[in-house]
Amino acid sequence: MGTVLLDAGGMRRTLGRMAHEILEANGGAEDLVVVGVMRRGWPVAKRLAFLMTQIEGSTVPCGKLDIRAHRDDRKVSEENESEIPFQINGKKVVLVDEVIYTGRTIRAALDALMSFGRPQSVQLAVLVDRGHRELPITANYCGKIVSTEKDDHIVVKVNEFDGEDAVVLESAEGEA
Repeated sequence: MGTVLLDAGGMRRTLGRMAHEILEANGGAEDLVVVGVMRRGWPVAKRLAFLMTQIEGSTVPCGKLDIRAHRDDRKVSEENESEIPFQINGKKVVLVDEVIYTGRTIRAALDALMSFGRPQSVQLAVLVDRGHRELPITANYCGKIVSTEKDDHIVVKVNEFDGEDAVVLESAEGEA
């Protein structure tokens, strides 16, 4: 079953806070774009971009990034479903993923992102940081920091794929 860390309301409030933090740190939305890591980072990114657009009154573009061809820990895929319908050259890119764990997904995302151009800067926003990094990567914006064991799982459910919004900690010790 697991422990619910964020329900739908908690996710909404957390993303609202993160949107304000991102805008404050960047002095507004000028030259700001959002790119979500597929699969569940993409819906989180869309929500952040929408919230920032509402706050600022000007559109914050949002794209999705398929990193499968850049993974070093999984079978490489030649498929690419990335959709970044705007220039990233000279832009402040907010890279979004739902969970950061070892850092390998973000390393692959950075490689994939650079194939689209050269941004002014790349900032990382994650809904959940669960620790246990293998690479020296940290989030600039984090919704929730959760202490986990390596065998635990953080499951982020998004309405677009799962029919509900929630963040659940599934503890390895409960699987005996």
